[in-house]
Amino acid sequence: MPGFLVRILLLLLALLLLGPTRGLRNATRRVFEIAYSQDRFLKDGQPFRYISGSIHYSRVPRFYWKDRLLKMKMAGLNTIQTLPGSCGQVVGSPSAQDEATPLSEWRANYNSAGSNITDAFQIQRKCEPKGPLINSEFYTGWLDHWGQPHSTIKTEVVASSLYDILARGASVNLYMFIGGTNFAYWNGANSPYAAQPTSYDYDAPLSEAGDLTEKYFALRDVIQKFEKVPEGPIPPSTPKFAYGKVSLEKLKTVGAALDILCPSGPIKSLYPLTFIQVKQYYGFVLYRTTLPQDCSNPTPLSSPFNGVHDRAYVAVDGIPQGVLERNRVITLNITGKAGATLDLLVENMGRVNYGAYINDFKGLVSNLTLDSNILTGWTIFPLDTEDAVRSHLGGWEHHESGRHGETWAYSSSNYTLPAFYVGNFSIPSGIPDLPQDTFIQFPGWTKGQVWINGFNLGRYWPARGPQLTLFVPQHILMTSAPNTITMLELERAPCSSDGPELCAVEFVDRPAIGSSQIYDHLSKPVEQRLMPPPPENKDSWLEHV
Repeated sequence: MPGFLVRILLLLLALLLLGPTRGLRNATRRVFEIAYSQDRFLKDGQPFRYISGSIHYSRVPRFYWKDRLLKMKMAGLNTIQTLPGSCGQVVGSPSAQDEATPLSEWRANYNSAGSNITDAFQIQRKCEPKGPLINSEFYTGWLDHWGQPHSTIKTEVVASSLYDILARGASVNLYMFIGGTNFAYWNGANSPYAAQPTSYDYDAPLSEAGDLTEKYFALRDVIQKFEKVPEGPIPPSTPKFAYGKVSLEKLKTVGAALDILCPSGPIKSLYPLTFIQVKQYYGFVLYRTTLPQDCSNPTPLSSPFNGVHDRAYVAVDGIPQGVLERNRVITLNITGKAGATLDLLVENMGRVNYGAYINDFKGLVSNLTLDSNILTGWTIFPLDTEDAVRSHLGGWEHHESGRHGETWAYSSSNYTLPAFYVGNFSIPSGIPDLPQDTFIQFPGWTKGQVWINGFNLGRYWPARGPQLTLFVPQHILMTSAPNTITMLELERAPCSSDGPELCAVEFVDRPAIGSSQIYDHLSKPVEQRLMPPPPENKDSWLEHV
């Protein structure tokens, strides 16, 4: 496994270090090699060790790639590690991890801040006696999971461990240096099944929004003790703007919008089909059948083999019944008459992308039973939410008007039917340098998906947390026309068609995922300021890099 990692890393280093601006003639004269007899890398014949940081470009808007990379360079990094795609956790192959207990223990120890670095590298030497010492995934923080506290690792612990690694002459990759965002449906999950939220902040040196943190400057100070750090100003944290509250109105329930969400029509099947079988690779599928018996009294609807992957929002004749959830709720009592329509809107919450359970099929992956009898005769609707939001939103109001009947107005004490909501806001005029980054929060909302101007920001779930706000990068906002917010609320909205409550979201200038302090330069925290001012000369720091 270490040799495999070295080969992959060598390929990446070669691509990075040869440089795209040099001609082929110059590039062929450059050499990068492993000097096993000297326990080091050689770059152009000279001793070299990499100090690298991980950035997953798919988690950072292209608009901000230059900003993030320059900040990484100014921290003293001489190498960048990246991955082609998004996933919640990236480590070595599971088979390699299980090859030997010492190797597994070594990985667990040497990756973690606060561990005994000397002992960890001694274990590495048992597996690989010669060659450069390497920590290819030194964790600066950790990822989050819905329903668990925001993960953090103290700055002083990370800095101390990094010092110990560098003091031994080792190469290191800081995973992550910036985590970024799992936009749209691209979050992953771990086993036992635990989905990760939209934010991949990771408590990294650069925040999810690319802002400078105390940890950034502490690690920069450590690196500076061993290697030359570029001189000149560091790109500042980007300014944020609180655009305030935006009201939304309900458009349609998912059930009432099936002609828009599934224009090609449903698929018929005796038994449920998985997402893959109906060529739906993310998002939502609606499964529909009829009740074969009278359920005037509460009757158990069950997934006896834990086959709901991952959450199913259940309704009978347009009346919400509750939620089935993988590993948590496999039985739900429902009521309805024989012949009533049973709908299950199933959400893919993110695939397991590591370990023995990586083949993580979605949808109804096994039969459901009603009072222990297998349900059959399914009509299956793969939902194209992206195309519907981008292309058909403007016409939705014209499909139905008014209160849309009982299925539109009904809500139980705990649930409303999954439905789409829409609102608009304009960027304030007369303010320079707008639009700016912002964060959207969801007072009173429960769980769902949100789009701005057709861009899928990701999942919100303030009812479970820890993430309460979603990062909104400036490049998706407009000043030339109103900005459109579209929400798919799956469980319960803060308003109903027959109540006085208002549906609203709010744009704020601070994230709510944990308690980290943001800095716009070396010594001035901006915790008490509503919005950091833009730098006096926007491009001045570019001249130094």
